[in-house]
Amino acid sequence: MLYEIEVPTRGRFEILDITDRVQRKVYESKVKHGIAVVFTHHTTTGLMINEFEPGLIEDFKTKMKELIPKGAGYSHDRIDSNAHAHLRASLLLNPEVVVPIDQAELHLGTWQRILFVELDGPRHRHVYVMVCPCPEFPEE
Repeated sequence: MLYEIEVPTRGRFEILDITDRVQRKVYESKVKHGIAVVFTHHTTTGLMINEFEPGLIEDFKTKMKELIPKGAGYSHDRIDSNAHAHLRASLLLNPEVVVPIDQAELHLGTWQRILFVELDGPRHRHVYVMVCPCPEFPEE
């Protein structure tokens, strides 16, 4: 079952917690045991699983800017001046995360959250959630 989540972003570089929205899609699917594959098909966005704590989010953004600064003479900037966003997404993030489902709940660690990272906003983005049942556990 494939579900779509709309993610409008307001900032140029923004990190949003989408965990609750993904969990709602798992509930809608009625899958009790399986996996949720969460995917963004935008080349200047990414996903990660981590703690959504303001200090950590600020540290992550600062480090990304330090490692891959905007306007550092990238060849792709000739096209639309967003090479830094493409490089950050490609080198530091994933377009997907996979989370086990147990008893219809995302099986994340205590502080783990599914985070959507916008690197070239603001934009209207889409995230897709594929919920797959585990064949070893027939759905009731």
